[in-house]
Amino acid sequence: MAVATWPWGEFMTLHVIGAGFGRTATMSLRMAIEELGLGPCYHMETILGDMPGRVAHWNTVLDGAPDWNAVFDGFGSAVDWPVAAYWHDLAETYPAAKVVLSTRDAGKWWDSFSQTILFVLQSPEKWPPEQRDWLEMVVRVVIDRSLGGRTDREGVIDAFRRNEAAAKEALPADRLLVFEARDGWGPLCEFLGQPIPDTPYPRSNSRQEFFDIMAGKAPG
Repeated sequence: MAVATWPWGEFMTLHVIGAGFGRTATMSLRMAIEELGLGPCYHMETILGDMPGRVAHWNTVLDGAPDWNAVFDGFGSAVDWPVAAYWHDLAETYPAAKVVLSTRDAGKWWDSFSQTILFVLQSPEKWPPEQRDWLEMVVRVVIDRSLGGRTDREGVIDAFRRNEAAAKEALPADRLLVFEARDGWGPLCEFLGQPIPDTPYPRSNSRQEFFDIMAGKAPG
């Protein structure tokens, strides 16, 4: 794997950490980070594409015995859940890492989250047998850890807002970027010290693409 040129040092896991919950354009952010040459970027899809080993990694984390270097071996960045449930731990483990808090309007986020991730997690009777271990782990990460067990609109949006407030309080401005996909390349590239690509900022992971990924189809 090629060594990336970073403004703050040589390649070492991790250099970019995503603090934003899933359905805040984390797939687009992953694609953008990789287009900037700062990947590979770990994402929930990474786990789905490499079961059961990566599921076991996260069950170990959830049980309180994380081996972060094993989890992220070979990756230079990480976004989306389960990472977003552990951004604070990861920011302490990798103190040179930059943190990107992907965000969007809380009400619109709820609409998207409730009709995709939450819908799936609350429908265990529909889980394919080959995905059950993975989805049980995701329930622990998303509902139990990130949402504090709440699945109602008020409770979920409160958890979303509290996560954002915690990141803003914990991290200095030079280490945290609050970012919406509509902001485009400019703020992200300035924050990461990279030139702006000639290509448009990536747009991916619509609700249909979400269910395509769940079904094992490649995004595109």
